[in-house]
Amino acid sequence: MTASTVTTGSRRDPDRRRALLEAADRVIQREGPEASMASIAAEAGISKPILYRHFGDKSGLYQALAERHTRKLIEGVRTEFSRTDSIRARTRTTIDTYLSTISANLNLYRFLMHRASAEDAATHSAMSTMIRGLSTELAEVMIAEGELADRTRAYVWGHAVIGMVQTAGDWWLDHTDEVPRETVVDSLADLILGGLPAAALSSGPSAHVLELFRDE
Repeated sequence: MTASTVTTGSRRDPDRRRALLEAADRVIQREGPEASMASIAAEAGISKPILYRHFGDKSGLYQALAERHTRKLIEGVRTEFSRTDSIRARTRTTIDTYLSTISANLNLYRFLMHRASAEDAATHSAMSTMIRGLSTELAEVMIAEGELADRTRAYVWGHAVIGMVQTAGDWWLDHTDEVPRETVVDSLADLILGGLPAAALSSGPSAHVLELFRDE
Protein backbone atom coordinates (compact mmCIF):
# COMPACT_ATOMS: atom_id res chain seq x y z
CA MET A 1 0.00 0.00 0.00
CA THR A 2 1.44 3.38 -0.99
CA ALA A 3 1.65 6.48 1.20
CA SER A 4 -0.85 8.13 -1.13
CA THR A 5 -3.34 5.32 -0.56
CA VAL A 6 -2.93 5.60 3.20
CA THR A 7 -3.49 9.34 3.10
CA THR A 8 -6.57 9.05 0.89
CA GLY A 9 -8.02 6.33 3.10
CA SER A 10 -7.40 8.35 6.24
CA ARG A 11 -9.10 11.36 4.71
CA ARG A 12 -12.20 9.25 4.11
CA ASP A 13 -12.22 7.74 7.61
CA PRO A 14 -15.03 9.59 9.42
CA ASP A 15 -13.70 8.70 12.88
CA ARG A 16 -10.23 10.01 12.07
CA ARG A 17 -11.69 13.13 10.49
CA ARG A 18 -13.85 13.73 13.57
CA ALA A 19 -10.83 13.29 15.86
CA LEU A 20 -8.84 15.85 13.88
CA LEU A 21 -11.68 18.36 13.96
CA GLU A 22 -12.03 17.85 17.70
CA ALA A 23 -8.31 18.52 18.08
CA ALA A 24 -8.76 21.72 16.08
CA ASP A 25 -11.69 22.70 18.29
CA ARG A 26 -9.63 22.25 21.45
CA VAL A 27 -6.75 24.35 20.17
CA ILE A 28 -9.00 27.15 18.88
CA GLN A 29 -11.01 27.21 22.10
CA ARG A 30 -7.77 27.36 24.08
CA GLU A 31 -5.71 29.76 21.95
CA GLY A 32 -8.40 31.85 20.29
CA PRO A 33 -8.73 33.04 16.68
CA GLU A 34 -4.96 33.24 16.24
CA ALA A 35 -4.53 29.48 16.76
CA SER A 36 -1.96 28.15 14.30
CA MET A 37 -2.19 25.15 12.02
CA ALA A 38 1.05 23.91 13.60
CA SER A 39 -0.62 23.91 17.04
CA ILE A 40 -3.62 22.02 15.68
CA ALA A 41 -1.35 19.43 14.06
CA ALA A 42 0.63 19.03 17.29
CA GLU A 43 -2.58 18.56 19.26
CA ALA A 44 -3.59 15.82 16.83
CA GLY A 45 -0.15 14.20 17.01
CA ILE A 46 0.66 14.67 13.33
CA SER A 47 2.66 17.08 11.18
CA LYS A 48 1.11 20.11 9.52
CA PRO A 49 1.44 18.72 5.96
CA ILE A 50 -0.34 15.54 7.02
CA LEU A 51 -3.09 17.60 8.67
CA TYR A 52 -3.61 19.46 5.41
CA ARG A 53 -3.66 16.26 3.39
CA HIS A 54 -6.51 14.91 5.49
CA PHE A 55 -8.64 17.85 4.33
CA GLY A 56 -7.05 18.58 0.96
CA ASP A 57 -5.48 21.84 2.16
CA LYS A 58 -5.92 24.55 4.79
CA SER A 59 -9.06 25.79 3.06
CA GLY A 60 -10.55 22.30 3.37
CA LEU A 61 -9.90 22.30 7.11
CA TYR A 62 -11.51 25.73 7.50
CA GLN A 63 -14.56 24.64 5.53
CA ALA A 64 -14.90 21.42 7.54
CA LEU A 65 -14.84 23.40 10.78
CA ALA A 66 -17.36 25.88 9.37
CA GLU A 67 -19.72 23.11 8.31
CA ARG A 68 -19.37 21.31 11.64
CA HIS A 69 -20.27 24.34 13.75
CA THR A 70 -22.77 26.15 11.54
CA ARG A 71 -24.75 22.91 11.32
CA LYS A 72 -25.06 22.81 15.11
CA LEU A 73 -26.05 26.47 15.24
CA ILE A 74 -28.64 26.14 12.49
CA GLU A 75 -30.14 23.05 14.11
CA GLY A 76 -30.54 24.89 17.40
CA VAL A 77 -32.08 27.96 15.81
CA ARG A 78 -34.33 25.87 13.55
CA THR A 79 -35.70 24.04 16.60
CA GLU A 80 -36.82 27.35 18.09
CA PHE A 81 -38.28 28.49 14.76
CA SER A 82 -40.42 25.38 14.55
CA ARG A 83 -41.99 25.54 18.00
CA THR A 84 -45.73 26.12 18.32
CA ASP A 85 -45.36 28.90 20.90
CA SER A 86 -46.37 32.50 20.22
CA ILE A 87 -44.22 34.50 17.83
CA ARG A 88 -43.00 36.58 20.79
CA ALA A 89 -41.86 33.51 22.70
CA ARG A 90 -40.17 32.05 19.65
CA THR A 91 -38.46 35.33 18.84
CA ARG A 92 -36.98 35.53 22.32
CA THR A 93 -35.87 31.89 22.51
CA THR A 94 -34.40 31.97 19.00
CA ILE A 95 -32.33 35.07 19.76
CA ASP A 96 -31.31 33.60 23.10
CA THR A 97 -30.26 30.31 21.48
CA TYR A 98 -28.10 32.17 18.96
CA LEU A 99 -26.44 34.39 21.56
CA SER A 100 -25.86 31.59 24.06
CA THR A 101 -24.33 29.38 21.36
CA ILE A 102 -21.86 31.95 20.06
CA SER A 103 -20.87 33.08 23.57
CA ALA A 104 -20.31 29.49 24.72
CA ASN A 105 -18.06 28.95 21.69
CA LEU A 106 -16.56 32.43 21.56
CA ASN A 107 -13.13 31.58 20.18
CA LEU A 108 -14.54 29.19 17.59
CA TYR A 109 -17.09 31.78 16.49
CA ARG A 110 -14.44 34.46 16.11
CA PHE A 111 -12.09 32.07 14.35
CA LEU A 112 -14.73 31.15 11.77
CA MET A 113 -16.44 34.52 11.34
CA HIS A 114 -13.31 36.67 11.33
CA ARG A 115 -10.01 34.78 10.97
CA ALA A 116 -10.99 31.93 8.63
CA SER A 117 -13.50 33.98 6.63
CA ALA A 118 -10.91 36.71 6.08
CA GLU A 119 -8.26 34.23 4.93
CA ASP A 120 -10.40 31.91 2.84
CA ALA A 121 -13.07 32.91 0.32
CA ALA A 122 -14.77 29.51 0.44
CA THR A 123 -15.15 29.71 4.22
CA HIS A 124 -16.51 33.24 3.91
CA SER A 125 -19.02 31.90 1.39
CA ALA A 126 -20.01 29.04 3.73
CA MET A 127 -20.66 31.43 6.62
CA SER A 128 -22.60 33.79 4.35
CA THR A 129 -24.69 30.87 3.11
CA MET A 130 -25.53 29.97 6.70
CA ILE A 131 -26.71 33.52 7.42
CA ARG A 132 -28.74 33.68 4.20
CA GLY A 133 -30.32 30.32 5.04
CA LEU A 134 -31.49 31.56 8.43
CA SER A 135 -32.82 34.73 6.81
CA THR A 136 -34.79 32.73 4.26
CA GLU A 137 -36.26 30.48 6.94
CA LEU A 138 -37.43 33.49 8.92
CA ALA A 139 -39.00 34.99 5.81
CA GLU A 140 -40.87 31.74 5.15
CA VAL A 141 -42.18 31.75 8.73
CA MET A 142 -43.50 35.28 8.28
CA ILE A 143 -45.14 34.35 4.99
CA ALA A 144 -46.69 31.13 6.29
CA GLU A 145 -47.89 32.38 9.66
CA GLY A 146 -48.46 36.04 8.92
CA GLU A 147 -50.15 35.48 5.59
CA LEU A 148 -47.87 38.18 4.21
CA ALA A 149 -48.62 38.29 0.50
CA ASP A 150 -45.64 40.46 -0.37
CA ARG A 151 -42.88 37.83 -0.51
CA THR A 152 -40.23 40.37 -1.44
CA ARG A 153 -40.94 42.40 1.68
CA ALA A 154 -40.84 39.23 3.79
CA TYR A 155 -37.37 38.32 2.46
CA VAL A 156 -36.11 41.86 3.00
CA TRP A 157 -37.38 41.74 6.59
CA GLY A 158 -35.94 38.26 7.17
CA HIS A 159 -32.46 39.28 6.04
CA ALA A 160 -32.64 42.55 7.95
CA VAL A 161 -33.63 40.82 11.19
CA ILE A 162 -30.92 38.15 10.97
CA GLY A 163 -28.31 40.74 10.05
CA MET A 164 -29.36 42.89 12.98
CA VAL A 165 -29.16 40.00 15.44
CA GLN A 166 -25.75 38.94 14.11
CA THR A 167 -24.33 42.47 14.33
CA ALA A 168 -25.77 43.05 17.80
CA GLY A 169 -24.35 39.68 18.85
CA ASP A 170 -20.88 40.66 17.64
CA TRP A 171 -21.11 43.86 19.68
CA TRP A 172 -22.37 42.03 22.75
CA LEU A 173 -19.47 39.55 22.68
CA ASP A 174 -17.20 42.49 23.47
CA HIS A 175 -19.43 43.63 26.34
CA THR A 176 -20.54 40.42 28.06
CA ASP A 177 -19.11 41.56 31.40
CA GLU A 178 -21.23 44.70 31.31
CA VAL A 179 -24.40 43.69 29.48
CA PRO A 180 -26.44 40.61 30.49
CA ARG A 181 -27.54 38.36 27.64
CA GLU A 182 -31.16 38.80 28.74
CA THR A 183 -30.87 42.54 28.13
CA VAL A 184 -29.73 41.98 24.56
CA VAL A 185 -32.48 39.40 23.98
CA ASP A 186 -35.19 41.72 25.33
CA SER A 187 -33.86 44.73 23.41
CA LEU A 188 -33.75 42.88 20.10
CA ALA A 189 -37.14 41.23 20.65
CA ASP A 190 -38.73 44.59 21.47
CA LEU A 191 -37.25 46.17 18.36
CA ILE A 192 -38.28 43.30 16.08
CA LEU A 193 -41.75 42.83 17.54
CA GLY A 194 -42.38 46.55 17.65
CA GLY A 195 -40.93 47.38 14.26
CA LEU A 196 -42.39 44.62 12.10
CA PRO A 197 -46.05 45.25 13.00
CA ALA A 198 -45.59 48.97 12.32
CA ALA A 199 -44.01 48.18 8.95
CA ALA A 200 -46.77 45.68 8.21
CA LEU A 201 -49.43 48.26 9.07
CA SER A 202 -47.94 50.70 6.56
CA SER A 203 -48.35 48.08 3.82
CA GLY A 204 -51.97 47.36 4.62
CA PRO A 205 -51.82 43.88 6.21
CA SER A 206 -54.63 41.59 7.14
CA ALA A 207 -55.81 41.56 10.74
CA HIS A 208 -53.98 38.25 11.21
CA VAL A 209 -50.61 39.87 10.54
CA LEU A 210 -51.09 42.36 13.35
CA GLU A 211 -52.45 39.72 15.71
CA LEU A 212 -49.38 37.58 15.03
CA PHE A 213 -47.06 40.05 16.75
CA ARG A 214 -49.19 40.91 19.76
CA ASP A 215 -48.38 39.66 23.22
CA GLU A 216 -50.11 36.47 24.22
